[in-house]
Amino acid sequence: MSKNLVIVESPAKAKTIEGYLGKDFIVKSSFGHIRDLPEKQLGVDVEKNYEPTYEVSSDKKKVVSELKKLAKGNIVWLATDDDREGEAISWHLKEALGLDDGVKRIVFREITKNAISKAIENPRGIDIDLVNAQQARRVLDRLVGFELSPVLWKKIRLGGADRKNLSAGRVQSVAVRIIVEREREIENHEAVSSFKVSALFEVEKGKILKAELPKNFETEKEAVAFLEDCKQASFNINNLEVKPSKRKPAAPFTTSTLQQEASRKLSFSVAQTMQVAQRLYESGKITYMRTDSTNLSQEAIASASDQIRTAYGDEYLQTRQYKTKSESAQEAHEAIRPTNFSELEAGADRNQKRLYELIWKRAIASQMSDAQIERTIAKIGISTREEELTATGEVIKFDGFLKVYLESTDDEDEENSGMLPPLHVGQILDLQSMKTTERFSRPPARFTEASLVKKLEELGIGRPSTYAPTISTVIKRNYIVKEDRPGQERKFREYILSNAEIKENHGTETFGSEKAKLFPTNIGMIVNDYLVENFDEVLDYKFTAKVEDEFDDVAEGKLPWQNMINSFYQEFHQKVDKAAESEASSGNSYELGIEPKSGKKIFAKIGKYGPYIQVGESTDEDKPEFISLKKGTLIANVTLEEAMAVINGPKLPLELGIFEDQALVVNEGRYGPYILHNGKYYNLDKGEDPFAVNLERAIEIIETRRKDPANALPRDMADYKGEAVQVGKGRFGPYIKYNGKFINIKGEDPLTIEDDKVAEKIEEYLQKEKNKVIKTFPENESVQVLNGRYGPYIKIGKRNVKIPKDKKPEELTLEECLKLGES
Repeated sequence: MSKNLVIVESPAKAKTIEGYLGKDFIVKSSFGHIRDLPEKQLGVDVEKNYEPTYEVSSDKKKVVSELKKLAKGNIVWLATDDDREGEAISWHLKEALGLDDGVKRIVFREITKNAISKAIENPRGIDIDLVNAQQARRVLDRLVGFELSPVLWKKIRLGGADRKNLSAGRVQSVAVRIIVEREREIENHEAVSSFKVSALFEVEKGKILKAELPKNFETEKEAVAFLEDCKQASFNINNLEVKPSKRKPAAPFTTSTLQQEASRKLSFSVAQTMQVAQRLYESGKITYMRTDSTNLSQEAIASASDQIRTAYGDEYLQTRQYKTKSESAQEAHEAIRPTNFSELEAGADRNQKRLYELIWKRAIASQMSDAQIERTIAKIGISTREEELTATGEVIKFDGFLKVYLESTDDEDEENSGMLPPLHVGQILDLQSMKTTERFSRPPARFTEASLVKKLEELGIGRPSTYAPTISTVIKRNYIVKEDRPGQERKFREYILSNAEIKENHGTETFGSEKAKLFPTNIGMIVNDYLVENFDEVLDYKFTAKVEDEFDDVAEGKLPWQNMINSFYQEFHQKVDKAAESEASSGNSYELGIEPKSGKKIFAKIGKYGPYIQVGESTDEDKPEFISLKKGTLIANVTLEEAMAVINGPKLPLELGIFEDQALVVNEGRYGPYILHNGKYYNLDKGEDPFAVNLERAIEIIETRRKDPANALPRDMADYKGEAVQVGKGRFGPYIKYNGKFINIKGEDPLTIEDDKVAEKIEEYLQKEKNKVIKTFPENESVQVLNGRYGPYIKIGKRNVKIPKDKKPEELTLEECLKLGES
């Protein structure tokens, strides 16, 4: 009697589903895609209507073989994910396993007993339109990557870096362009200062009222004149306006909003969010995590309603059905939500629990009442001026959904207004102090992973399944780096009015510090600039979004996928040919100007070890001078003035002075800047500028590092059998150094390990070495026959000699060993 074979993509998903099906069902995993285009060939026949050639991946041949055996004589159910990628996996399984067209395809958006049972009751065939949409994306991306990458290898010079690492992609290159253009906006931004006025008033019962002037003064002179006029002024409440308002909850999560909020609230990367969500989905805790719909099923709304009534009461319930803004969203699909709203906590580890809590709160809040807020605006008159100061306050009259959840924003400086003290119109206020502070305009913010996803979504580029791999690819290619960077200090001016006197104050503030932001690299900028110049249409935002819309048309059966590919490819291919033939190229060099003293040309360049300034050319009589730039410097942004400052300024290595009778030297190495003292290296703090380090700071770094117990390593211990013993921590972990050999002691603390334990580890090592010996020769101790990791061999001095297969190691004579060594 035949059984039922259910095939899914992941083992975790298989395990969960198997728990819901009876003994007549076997559930197996394909471990993701089983077929793809060949890795090192184009795999698309352009002459035969873009016919793709698929092959079973080398690591999936065993899986396919096992699934074929299981499929024989059994009913096969293809239960891959309910999206284009999942549909394509089902189609590839059908083709690779030789299944007939009547194969049963089942879909579900949550892994629960009810959802699985409904899917089994309502099987369908494979949706070839969805398959073709995925094929179109895969083929188009292969054509772009395969044709553009060789052009980059040929046309871009990188001064020693491996150009074969360069690649281009239809979506990844647009993502890089967004980052590069934002960096240039920031670079071109000129900070403009203005003066902001704020005041503190004492009202009855010693309460303080904070107010601000709604406008900033453009000049210091105007700001100080304002304070002068307020010296003898009286202040009173001109007007009080109380405005009731509502705050509505955010919609349940889509893929991109989950990625954004998990980044803000949990500090997850986009890839991490998707990995954790995948685990929750596969264990049946949440609905499918790749979706652009904000829709909730009626069943889900009813379940959330029951939970809200039980936990908070009827007054907190307000059901809603959100309409998704994205035109491509499938409303039949659902937003990301818990499968069981009464399950308040779920997940196998801390990160799963935190993400589940976020999803639960967001989904529950979406069905809760609006928050009722009362906003008060007080206008404060100044007897000597026409302007009015403004004080605002907010009171939550009914918390509603805020009891559970409040969405975060990307604006780090957003402040919630507090409650105002009791006020009435005509009330005279007692000025405690007033100040005007210099403030500077800010450039646009750099992107985080989450805000880049938001931007891509706004532009209509990519879909829920593509955001995470796109970002991972551009970081892996070293076009973009994700890192923290320290800020810079700048001075600001401030004037404070108190007791009818104005005092001037000069302060410093740190600006421009970044945390987990995306920065373009020199390679990313060079590649981007070349592509924008020569393939502007491929990197055009509207064009890339139009291609995404065409994929949607293919998925809906409105457009044959080969027609869509052809309309793109013909023009694109011509541009590739034209670019390959042209002499235009982009390199690792920017000419900045002339060095006044020598008359030589100055260049900003990127080399194997990073950015640098070159003074002179290789054709000059004198050898060019090379001066390293700070790590992360973008050579496209270096000005002649900055280059001259580097040329005329201090250069690394730089001697700072003498400490403990030894020279102190600061330098930049492969792993960042460091202090060298008495043969020892002390790393600077992350992001610290080596040129800003003086003698006092260098001594402080050394003394701080010395206090760290780890810096006491390596430490000498008592001799063992007449040989020196040392313990330390190296590149591969903690070790014992004995008789010139390193013995790995993984799991041991080299700072606290005792002599007896060290002796034990040495004896274990010596015994292993002894067991390796097959044969020795007393007449020549430099020759041994040993048993190694890969089999027996002869050791002659420091050389290892292979033993032929026809020789028995234990029967070898000294003469045979030496003869084999000679041959």
